[in-house]
Amino acid sequence: MDIKEAVKERHSVRKYLSKPIEEEKRNRLLEIIDECNKESGLNIQLICDDPDCFNTLIARYGRFRNVNNYIAMVGNKNISRLDEKCGYYGERLVLEAQMMGLNTCWVGGTYGKGKCKADKDSGEKIVLVIAIGYGEETGVKHRSKPVDKICDIPESEMPLWFKNGLKAAMMAPTAINQQSFRITLAGEEAIITAKGKGPFVNVDLGIVKYNFEAVSGHRVSPPISFS
Repeated sequence: MDIKEAVKERHSVRKYLSKPIEEEKRNRLLEIIDECNKESGLNIQLICDDPDCFNTLIARYGRFRNVNNYIAMVGNKNISRLDEKCGYYGERLVLEAQMMGLNTCWVGGTYGKGKCKADKDSGEKIVLVIAIGYGEETGVKHRSKPVDKICDIPESEMPLWFKNGLKAAMMAPTAINQQSFRITLAGEEAIITAKGKGPFVNVDLGIVKYNFEAVSGHRVSPPISFS
């Protein structure tokens, strides 16, 4: 599976099998997390074999079942565009997991925040977590807004790289499937901006930017600033 197939095939999964993540895959995830942390300045952590974080009433309300592994997106509160970075690097991990045959789900509120085992310093916060493991099923494709609600460039005027990136962006997961973003083209540069003021709108922006860049091969503006 390549990155384009991963973007297409990846859907949110809330119910998991008891099957543990193999050591080889855990180690590969840890390698990628280390790369992301060095590049971004975040403190992303993989937590395995911990059923307590999702063993709560709020998690059951969110229809989660048998979540024993998760990725905690942690960062210093003073990091510039913290939420956006968490979305960008979290999506990199989500798609890498998909290519390994694992399933995932972004989780902003419906988990036991007080039971999360992630380590954090006094100046850090857990922005959200990502459930990960072997799903009972592969999830369902989400519905997308019409292209003209997201982009005002006529399809006939779109370069192929832009068209591919746009399609990938529209397949990106966003909070309650709001798709609160706008994509336009200025010369040879794609510009992606957030719309609305939801609590995870900037996380969504980072997710969308990663999808666009990963498939199109072009950086977007405003870019993620690397540390």
